[in-house]
Amino acid sequence: MDQPDKEGKGKVNGRVGGARSRAAKKAVPDAAFDIWLRRGLHQMFDDVAREPIPPELLQLIERDRGK
Repeated sequence: MDQPDKEGKGKVNGRVGGARSRAAKKAVPDAAFDIWLRRGLHQMFDDVAREPIPPELLQLIERDRGK
């Protein structure tokens, strides 16, 4: 009988937790979710990321860098 690995998952056919089949099944949904999330985050935050950094914040950064 196979012993569980360090993470407590059992081994299936010599592979920990059947990792190969599970990874193959999750790859497509994970990729689709990642694309959806990336596009959504870009739509919401690209305008904010393009804004100039306030001079007060730049001064704080420069002052801290000098320490």
